Amino acid sequence: MRIVKQIALVVLGVVLAVIILQNTAPVRVQFLWMSGQMATVLLLFLTAVGGFAMGVIVALLLKGRAHSSHRDPDSL
Repeated sequence: MRIVKQIALVVLGVVLAVIILQNTAPVRVQFLWMSGQMATVLLLFLTAVGGFAMGVIVALLLKGRAHSSHRDPDSL
């Protein structure tokens, strides 16, 4: 099962790289009160990094919750 996950990760990484490299045209970006132009490749990269960071944070939060639920209430 571990090899399947590794293959899936590599395939998704390659797909992400192809999508990013094929989209280099500038786009107009708005975020709250800010607006400007940036390359689509940069916007896609920042979006991917943001999604990855959110996934890591959620995984850490769930891991912390799992550890705290296994504590013995008498040990406090």
